[in-house]
Amino acid sequence: MKILLMAALAAASVAHAQTSWKLATGYRAESFHTQNIMQFAKDVEQASAGALRIEVKPNNELFKLNDIRQAVQDGKAQAGETIMTSMVKDIPIAGADAIPFVVSSYEDAKRMWDLQRPLIDKHFAERGLKALYAVPWPPQGLYAGAPVRSSADFKGTRMRTYNHSTIRIAEMLGATPVDVPMVEVNKALASGKMDNMITSAVTGVENQVWGQIKHYYEINAWFPKNIVFVNKAAFVALKPATQQAVLKSAQEAETRGWAMSRDVAAGSTGELKARGMKVDRIPADFEAELKRMGEKFSREWVRSVGNEANNIFVPYYIQR
Repeated sequence: MKILLMAALAAASVAHAQTSWKLATGYRAESFHTQNIMQFAKDVEQASAGALRIEVKPNNELFKLNDIRQAVQDGKAQAGETIMTSMVKDIPIAGADAIPFVVSSYEDAKRMWDLQRPLIDKHFAERGLKALYAVPWPPQGLYAGAPVRSSADFKGTRMRTYNHSTIRIAEMLGATPVDVPMVEVNKALASGKMDNMITSAVTGVENQVWGQIKHYYEINAWFPKNIVFVNKAAFVALKPATQQAVLKSAQEAETRGWAMSRDVAAGSTGELKARGMKVDRIPADFEAELKRMGEKFSREWVRSVGNEANNIFVPYYIQR
């Protein structure tokens, strides 16, 4: 009886000592980003010996994607995940990874993040937040109804656009921008409302676009990233050993997430091929033209953001 009582008291003490967090994300539970976060939560609980339990809330269950950063900042949730481009209105430097035709490989994307991270840390600290890790989506590719060899092939075509950058790309290539939600892409292709678009192989597979469009070019237009972060006050309230468990697990999640992104990109491209789509690279001269377009986008972005942007792009281009 005494042993049972002591065990019950010990269990109650552990339960009392455990801290619980909620981590909000706007993505589906099936997304590789969410799967990575769920593994991160398990790793934290194990590394902290049960001192911290993180409950992952996917699919906009707690807050809509674009509201998550503010909700965590306000302490309505202890942690969250969002796509970095959703923060550019308040933190312009967060948009560095989404400038078209600058980053062209996972290696480039990692160099960009290494330069961007200290600035994100500074802006987050000013807002009572702490960045844990970031993981890129697979690169954005070009879907086209007909073979593409140069920018001249876009003249007279309609390109799906969904933000300022894609509208600019369409206009610079000589295509007509058309606003089409992703869920309506197949209908728009079938009706002739659009002819081409820039999005990832993953998105193409999820929406089964192979019935209407036959060419996919691996132009690696940009590598947008998701970032996972916490409320700084919630983090500071943890015991030092638990803080270290969170940071160690976050580092592991970043490494694992980048590998997962590569695997998902390769698997999705393979699926497009298996479904009868022609997957190819664009000619070298057209690729060089897109690079020049990227340099123009970079200069415009630096002018709009200010001197802070030079802390990313000057070393980024020098190191190439």
